[in-house]
Parts: sequence; structure tokens; C-alpha cells
Amino acid sequence: MPVNQGGGGVDDFGLPPGARDEYLQGARDQLGAIAELAERLVAAGDDTAAIEALRRDAHRLRGSAGSFGFPQASVVAAELEAATTQWLEHPGNGSAGNRGQEARAFVRRLAAALFTKQGAPPRIDIAPAPPPASPDLPAADVPEVIVVEDDPTLAELLTFGLEARGYRFVHYRNGREALDALRELETHGQTPLLLLDVDLPALDGYSIFEALKEECPGKFRVVFTTVHGSESEQLRGLEAGALDYMVKPMSLRVALEKIRRWVGR
Repeated sequence: MPVNQGGGGVDDFGLPPGARDEYLQGARDQLGAIAELAERLVAAGDDTAAIEALRRDAHRLRGSAGSFGFPQASVVAAELEAATTQWLEHPGNGSAGNRGQEARAFVRRLAAALFTKQGAPPRIDIAPAPPPASPDLPAADVPEVIVVEDDPTLAELLTFGLEARGYRFVHYRNGREALDALRELETHGQTPLLLLDVDLPALDGYSIFEALKEECPGKFRVVFTTVHGSESEQLRGLEAGALDYMVKPMSLRVALEKIRRWVGR
């Protein structure tokens, strides 16, 4: 870990200035990889290669997190390492079908241990029918990513990945409700990333985008998500003014890497 050359000193954890923040950025990427492995176990709980990779990543996180001021993350990582070791040594014990959900639970605990110490919890709301956002939402609570997606499986995948990497996010399942909330959302000069499904109940994604462009241009950076991956459909989204276009089904790791670049951290 490079030492800050700007004048010495240490923070409250005895670390060089900036070292903890630099570690946390790397931990976001590491936790994203762990989240991807958890999803592999959701699909196949007996995926030995995924379990072994999960054990190795947990071991690394266990050894580093406490040194950078995240002792609870080291504790949770140790529990995950022990669990994956048991899965490898006793593959016939328990239900392999539960391993993916268990791994997801560990990822959420790790995310809480790493990121909620930095301020408010990153998860804002994923209620089935969230109310419109308050106009006086504090700037620190403005979502970095807004997911408008009615497919519960994909919504769970995306919000799980966002939570694992410590993003502030909100999720809407209904097009009309999403538009009403987005109109009212006070962004305090920030430009949240809007992952907007094309096929939505009540109001489709293109209609939402057109309304936002007319009523509050530039308020959101929009990326369309859809199963319609033809060249003409992608061009339609880009020509409408979207930042990009993500075709389903999508890899969680690829989606998170794209989101990281779009959000800028």
C-alpha cells in the first residue's frame, strides 16, 4: 500500500492518510467478485470451483480487513471461509441448493461491515411499491444508482450486486410509480445513474425517458436494459439519448464493472 507523500501523519487507525479509503475501493471490487461467486452457487450449489474461489477470497479478506479498521468484516470473512471449507470437505452434508442463499447472506453481511461505517447504509429502498422520493432528501442520501426493473429475479441480482459494493440505490418495479418518484427526486446537483428497463408495467421505459428529457433534462444518466438486443433496438435507445444499453441476460460482474465506470468510482 503506497504511503501518502503529502506530509506524513496517520489517521485514527494508525494508517497513512488515504490508505483506508484506498483499501475500501479495492474491497469493493473484491466483494463484487465474491458476489459473482455467490450467484454461481445460486445456480449450482455443488460448483466446487466456485466454492474454492470463494474460500480463497474470504481468506484474503479475513487477513486484510481488520488491519484497515474493519474488524467485523474480518470476523464475517472468517465465518465464510469456515463455511466454504465445510462445503468442500463434506460435500454431501446439508442441501447444496441452500449454499447460494447462504453465500448471498455472507456477502450482505460483509457489505454492511465494510460500508455502513462510512455513513448511512447504502440500501435506500427496494419496497414493492415505494412512495415518491422526498424533495428534501439530504445530498448524502441521493441514490447513486436507480434501478427500474419489474423482473424480480434480475432486480434481485442487480440490487444484490449494488449492495455488495456499497452503492446507494433505490429500486422501482412499476413504470408509472418510477416516473412520479423521479420527477420529485431532489438530486442536489448530482446526476444519478438510471438503469431503465424498456418493458415495464403501467409505462414503458422509452415513455419514461421522453418524459424525463422534456421535464427535467440532464437530471439522470440513463442506461436502457432489455432482452431486445437487436441492432435496431440498441440504436433506438442510443439515438434517443441514452448513455448506453445493456442486453439481458447479463453477467453480474460485467454489469457491476460498467456501473462502476458510469458512476465514476
